[in-house]
Amino acid sequence: MKVAARFGPGHRILVTGGAGFVPSHLVDALIARGCTVVALDNFVTGSKENVAHLHDTPTFTLVEADISEGLPTHHPALAERFDAILHMASPASPTDFEKLPVEILRVGSVGTLHLLDRALADGARFLMASTSEAYGDPKEHPQRETYWGNVNPIGIRSVYDEAKRFSEAATMAYHRSRGLDAAIVRIFNTYGPRMRPDDGRAIPTFISQALRGEPLTVHGTGDQTRSICYVADLVRGILLLLDSTETGPINCGTEHEMTMRQLAETIVSLTGSSSEVTYITRSADDPEMRRPDLTRARELLGYEPTVTPEDGLARTIEHFRDRLGG
Repeated sequence: MKVAARFGPGHRILVTGGAGFVPSHLVDALIARGCTVVALDNFVTGSKENVAHLHDTPTFTLVEADISEGLPTHHPALAERFDAILHMASPASPTDFEKLPVEILRVGSVGTLHLLDRALADGARFLMASTSEAYGDPKEHPQRETYWGNVNPIGIRSVYDEAKRFSEAATMAYHRSRGLDAAIVRIFNTYGPRMRPDDGRAIPTFISQALRGEPLTVHGTGDQTRSICYVADLVRGILLLLDSTETGPINCGTEHEMTMRQLAETIVSLTGSSSEVTYITRSADDPEMRRPDLTRARELLGYEPTVTPEDGLARTIEHFRDRLGG
């Protein structure tokens, strides 16, 4: 299966959360295609530094705004029609769930509805960035898109899980009842340059600790697993879905599954650190295992991740080394 590029020169794309980790890489890829890209961000967790290299790019515009309040009408870049809208905005790390619970719920509910209305008005393709968290602490392994999940609706992680599940439901409602050209991607654990060192996720935490010579703090016994995907592989998968006519949901990630203990030990080895691995109390509702079934992505999009964990982690470590001066 080969998906032809659908969006390129002459097309205008809106990316919400565009100064965030994953969205900023998507912005780069879309601009490289020749698209005109408007990135919208309120910088609660995104960083202007992630898109600073695009400052003088004529096909790029950065707009500071909160999509939960609606698209601002005063900005000329938002007045013209968009050919595609990628809703990537949301705080997404475990530390954000406690610090920004209402903000997460709002961007995943009213923010999504604002964008669905705009996509419908523009006749734009709408791509909703959902998450493997929609599966909760899964009782199916690996997780297929047909699995309904095992989510605690009032737990500490529920603000993110349920906001994304609402966004999926809203996207499908607009697709079914109003004919919106829509797609849903469920993103699995992704890492790479531009992650926040303090965002609370395992890879930036472990790398930062290793480079500083601090103990690597693994939650629980470290036997819980994640499948880790380098950001370039994820971006390629998202663009394949954007270019296609598929609705999904479609999983995007890799099958490189490892325990948190193995991940910590790998990072210690790759950094050449003398840090030890230590264990701390496990957070509530932390999923026991996480790995996508990629059958749909392969069959419908021709998607195949190519970056090995060792290669991707090495690239990410060098980014953090430069940033932290370690």
